[in-house]
Amino acid sequence: MSLYSMNLAWLLTCAFLVMFMQLGFAMVETGFTRAKNAVHTMAMNLVIYPVGIVGFWLVGYAVSMGGVAGWPTLGPAGAPHAELGLHVGARFFGLLGGAKFALVDVAQDPPNLAMFLFSVVFMDTAATVPTGALAERWKFSAFVVYGFFMSMVLYPLYANWVWGGGWLSTLGVSFGLGHGHVDFAGSSVVHMTGGITALAGAIVLGPRIGKFRKDGTIGMIQGHNLPMTVMGTFVLAFGWFGFNAGSTLAASEPRIAAVAVNTTIASATGALTALFYVWQKHRRPDVAMACNGLLGGLVAITAPCAFVTPAAAGLIGVVAGLLVSVSVGALEARLRIDDPVGAIAVHGVCGTWGALSVGLFADGSFGEGWNGVAGPVRGLLFGDAGQLGAQAIGVLANGVVVFGLAYGFFRAMDRLIGNRVDAEIESTGLDDLEMGADAYPRD
Repeated sequence: MSLYSMNLAWLLTCAFLVMFMQLGFAMVETGFTRAKNAVHTMAMNLVIYPVGIVGFWLVGYAVSMGGVAGWPTLGPAGAPHAELGLHVGARFFGLLGGAKFALVDVAQDPPNLAMFLFSVVFMDTAATVPTGALAERWKFSAFVVYGFFMSMVLYPLYANWVWGGGWLSTLGVSFGLGHGHVDFAGSSVVHMTGGITALAGAIVLGPRIGKFRKDGTIGMIQGHNLPMTVMGTFVLAFGWFGFNAGSTLAASEPRIAAVAVNTTIASATGALTALFYVWQKHRRPDVAMACNGLLGGLVAITAPCAFVTPAAAGLIGVVAGLLVSVSVGALEARLRIDDPVGAIAVHGVCGTWGALSVGLFADGSFGEGWNGVAGPVRGLLFGDAGQLGAQAIGVLANGVVVFGLAYGFFRAMDRLIGNRVDAEIESTGLDDLEMGADAYPRD
């Protein structure tokens, strides 16, 4: 087997693992929601997969990766490519890809076909995040339209800026800010994008009936199947090895070991921190919060996993566990935002932290020549303040552009077909009146 073939097989295997995460999301989100909405929640997690694949195949892959000539670990570069953008003086600001639509011009190119599969399951992960945050009141027809918007426009645009040769990746070459915005496996590109989109959607749709009462109190709406959520969390943790280790794009890269170990440690410290924080505060352990702490640790380590030591990974997970525990309550109590599964905290908040942590803890042991800049990636604590600046700009761009586009989309959908089911449907249950099915029929 040639080195190229081995690396292609590795990338595809990791893509299969990430695809399996769709089951984990379905189980986590359904377990966190009520029995009367179980079919609807599961259906969103099912349908986002084919909708996302079709949208990304037709347009999204071209927008995100159409400007990339190739990947050295996967084979010789030779496929058509074009990056569209703006010239400002001597600098070029890439904005979106302009080739590879519907895979027509790369139909016989194994590196691009493998990268399409790897990229599309990443995109579907981002697209799945809002299905949890907007569960129990999202109209299914509006959700389907959202799936095409996310896969064809919103996710691919930001992915291009970071991974497709766009302007965030060139902040180092153009402005001397470290190696540009660096995100090894998707804390900002995948998770923050999904979390920020979920935030915009939750604001537009509003809370579930009974969540925020007129007297100012918050209604406790319990999920119906915590064991399902726990099982889904383990499925996600397993698939995450494909997410992070696969982003080496090479089985021949020894850094795989560090990536996998850092991923494991951050997930553990995130889970324990969230567990003990809530245990100390409320005098009882909270398994649901431990699940979200574990996932928050995974989200946070996704960007820096290849650039930091195991000790730093542990600290990144601790901070993520605290952020999840605090932000879930803050979103409800202070901002009056209803998120049934904690997706905004896990993916949006911890994704932000993960991206910034590259700019703090990257120790210079990996990343030689990343984004065309000489030398390895170093963060502020290892001598390069510019890297933290590039990470902050990438986070700010995500918060402004992704939120703005997502908010505009949800507002437009409100006017066109409506985002939310009628109050009668929400009260009775989306399974019965929206889907015509029952997850747990009685004899």
